[in-house]
Amino acid sequence: MAALKIKKGSTKHSAYNLRPNFSDVQETHTLAVLVDNEPGVLARVIGLFSGRGYNIESLTVAEVDHLGHMSRITIVTKGTPQVIEQIKAQLGRIVPVHEVHDLTVEGAAVERELGLFKVSGVGDKRIEALRLAEIFRANVVDSTLESFVFEITGAPEKIDAFAELMRPLGLVEVARTGVAALSRGAQ
Repeated sequence: MAALKIKKGSTKHSAYNLRPNFSDVQETHTLAVLVDNEPGVLARVIGLFSGRGYNIESLTVAEVDHLGHMSRITIVTKGTPQVIEQIKAQLGRIVPVHEVHDLTVEGAAVERELGLFKVSGVGDKRIEALRLAEIFRANVVDSTLESFVFEITGAPEKIDAFAELMRPLGLVEVARTGVAALSRGAQ
């Protein structure tokens, strides 16, 4: 009797799926978590990440419903699809968490970040910094004879690009708020 010649992996001729159903590709996801606004909730959410070795790339928190005492935590994290699913499931099990939304997979979302940049320079570097700020629609919120403080809002990639262009012009200090995000449409 001849041996079966079955190639590794599932095909239309195989009754078994021999391919692994997991991925090792790292994906960036934006999670919106609606929680009770009470002491210790943020620590519990962050503890979930640190306790399992997950990284948080961006974190913003603010009260969004004063009467209902609800806060929204927006977390940008990176991991494999399995890790992201595990994070969402574990967040959903924390008692003061009401909703967990993965804005990356639920459809189109708007993401914005605010950045403040202190740029020090004189002469041509000062003029070039002002020119670039105008192109990026950054506002001058403070000015001295030696420095500017620019305020810029936009997608995180825009903030990164602005920082890279300001670095050779005398970038001294950067403060960023982290990503704030909402899903688009009537959801």
